[in-house]
Amino acid sequence: MEPFALIIAAALGFGGFSGIKIIKQGDEALVERLGKYTGKKLQPGLNYLIPVVERISVQQTVRERVIDIPPQQCITRDNVSVTVDAVVYWRILDLEKAYYKVENLQSAMINLVLTQIRAEMGQLSLDETFTARNQINELLLQDLDKSTDPWGVKVTRVELRDLIPAKAVMDAMELQMSAERKKRAAILTSEGERESAVNAAKGRADALLLDAEAQQKSVLLGAEAERQQQILKAQGIAAAAGIIGKQLQDNPEGKRSVEVLLALGYLEMGTNIGQSPSSKVLFMDPGNVPATMEGIKSILGNPVQS
Repeated sequence: MEPFALIIAAALGFGGFSGIKIIKQGDEALVERLGKYTGKKLQPGLNYLIPVVERISVQQTVRERVIDIPPQQCITRDNVSVTVDAVVYWRILDLEKAYYKVENLQSAMINLVLTQIRAEMGQLSLDETFTARNQINELLLQDLDKSTDPWGVKVTRVELRDLIPAKAVMDAMELQMSAERKKRAAILTSEGERESAVNAAKGRADALLLDAEAQQKSVLLGAEAERQQQILKAQGIAAAAGIIGKQLQDNPEGKRSVEVLLALGYLEMGTNIGQSPSSKVLFMDPGNVPATMEGIKSILGNPVQS
């Protein structure tokens, strides 16, 4: 009897130790009793199960995880084929639903994401897929979070990584972008030439205006200088006349000197006229000289007796 008792004691001891379960931080475990889930969950730390009767059916992390969605072909609204891949961030909120409501949760989520991406891409044109990426991410997040709620899953973030059109479409887009760049370059060149022509015309107009102003100032300065010269000349003549008049008053014999000066001036005038470059004909009667002298004498008021 003693060996049999030892065997029973050893079996009971081993069974007792086998019922001890340790759950890591960030994990949860579901316990089934005789194959039926009774709502018992194991939390992080030391837990005890009834040997043979109870067992852990599933142990999963409740931390946030990432699913890498493989590239897939999608057709846009304007019938353009594009290759799309994405990443999905998610976490388990209710492990009971995640295990008992769906089989192979991660595979189901991948297929669901692929379906939603195809649906969203089919509603957009090719150009909209490049400009509305944030909008697509938000729509996918809302749809996936709503669809996975019965599975006890929370989708926290969806990001489209690459949107790659077909090669023919890429070639056409490159040709279009090249044409746009050439168009912009031609427009910039023409605008530069136009601005250059406008600036050159403005420069010529400003130069003509400055030249006209300079000529006007030159004419005004020349006229002013000529007027000053005439004033000074008149003042000199007046001063000389005053000196001559005073000399005539002081010396009566000076009148003959005046007659000689007047006659010389008359002859010099004719000489100057004859030397000028313009064409002219001067008629001078030598017999008129004495008469002219007599007229001058009469003007002086006291003719000199010869």
